[in-house]
Amino acid sequence: MAEEAGMFMVHQTVGSVLCCKCGIPMAPNAANMCVKCLRSEVDITEGLQKHVTIVHCPECNCYLQPPRTWIKAQLESKELLTFCVKRLKNLNKVRLVHAEFIWTEPHSKRIKVKLKVQKEVLNGAILEQSYVVEYVQQEHMCESCSRVQANPDQWVASVQLRQHVSHRRTFFYLEQLILRHAAAASAIKIKQMEQGIDFFFANRSHGVKFVEFVGKVAPVRSRSDKQLVSHDSKSNNYNYKHTFSVEISPICREDLICLPPKVRSSLGNLGPLVICTKVTNSIALFDPFTLRHCFLDTDQYWRYSFKSLHTSRELVEYIVLDLEIISPEVNVGGSRLALADAQVARVSDFGKNDTIFNIKTHLGHLLNPGDYALGYDLYGANSNDDELEKYKGLVIPDAILIKKSYEEKRQKKHAKARPWKLKSLGMEVDDKAKLDQEKVDSEYEQFLKDLEENPEMRLNISLYHNEEYQPSEMASMTDGEDAPSVPLEELLADLELRDNEDEDEDDSSMRE
Repeated sequence: MAEEAGMFMVHQTVGSVLCCKCGIPMAPNAANMCVKCLRSEVDITEGLQKHVTIVHCPECNCYLQPPRTWIKAQLESKELLTFCVKRLKNLNKVRLVHAEFIWTEPHSKRIKVKLKVQKEVLNGAILEQSYVVEYVQQEHMCESCSRVQANPDQWVASVQLRQHVSHRRTFFYLEQLILRHAAAASAIKIKQMEQGIDFFFANRSHGVKFVEFVGKVAPVRSRSDKQLVSHDSKSNNYNYKHTFSVEISPICREDLICLPPKVRSSLGNLGPLVICTKVTNSIALFDPFTLRHCFLDTDQYWRYSFKSLHTSRELVEYIVLDLEIISPEVNVGGSRLALADAQVARVSDFGKNDTIFNIKTHLGHLLNPGDYALGYDLYGANSNDDELEKYKGLVIPDAILIKKSYEEKRQKKHAKARPWKLKSLGMEVDDKAKLDQEKVDSEYEQFLKDLEENPEMRLNISLYHNEEYQPSEMASMTDGEDAPSVPLEELLADLELRDNEDEDEDDSSMRE
């Protein structure tokens, strides 16, 4: 304002004074000393710890937070930095400004942290100073790890997962759910059995927590038992081994089910021939002839505990000869379906007979003449089911189609590897379990195909990028219509930032 009015203004300047010790000019401060002289006179890090001993468990990579708490932290992580800073005494006498790690050899058993602190010194002047704290790791196993090392079979709680079916597809899916949610992170041992998996825990609470997790993702029923191991009469202490027996429902996805009359009436006369479309803590049932669906909860199922009429291992491949839509598409459970009349024939009958089946299918929105589909052959099947015999006037169709088949398109591909992969639990195989490896590999391959065809199954599963995958140019040229595959945007897990990439970004930013 004064300059605009043309008034004369005196520019204020900050004067300099001479340091009282070395005599160099400097900006005035409360101590009348330069920074070098002030640091030589006063050490604000005096009395602060420079060497600290910490207890580290080499087995589980945990650090002891006195008196008895173990904290899991990786090298140069935020958790480890917080743990190291909290271990310092008398740090409240200064103001912590910054803390960072100094690189040391991973096997040196030394952790160095550089701290920058501030403190008010002579006549109110604030001094900032950096110093290094060295942490010496003292190796000592925690209680759980020492118990496992002394006797690997010394478990406190075991969870026995069982499913009485002829395949392991349910356990393949359950394994991925366990990995996704780290539900078995506290397990000391995992063993693969003939009809299930055994999990061993060092605490009973870990076993109870795992049983609760399985009950949220699958229809199960469980019972528990305990066995006395030792008893101290003087201190009145009892040591037990707890066993949890968990049975998973034998109903699996894509199974054909004949509902018992009481269950059918409770579900509003659904079926009685229905298809299981999804299994979580409830069972999703679908009527392929009326496009009705409903959910059967765990308590309802185990009250009657019926079994499947046919399982997915009995699927037969059909070819669609003709198709006519008889109703428009409708939204059923989040999926678009259309009812249609179709003429189909078994692929195995080609060259042998001219048997053609006229059936009704719910896949009218997906199938076209010439396509292949998988379904249940009820025309040639011998169905010995007690529930089916209770329906006297029931007309059984010749075939029920379940899903579209992409085997022919998959066989055209030359690249066998997939661009994605799954992780697995570190399981031991029981010696008594006679597992056919070819059968297990075939079932696992079918599970991977189901993941490619069903995006809903991939929602709760972590997919990882396969570094060994090499795309084939010839396969992309000859495939035509591609078979179902996992989109690239779903491979978000297992992304790593390499050091050379970070250095390149830093160099580019410096050049700019």
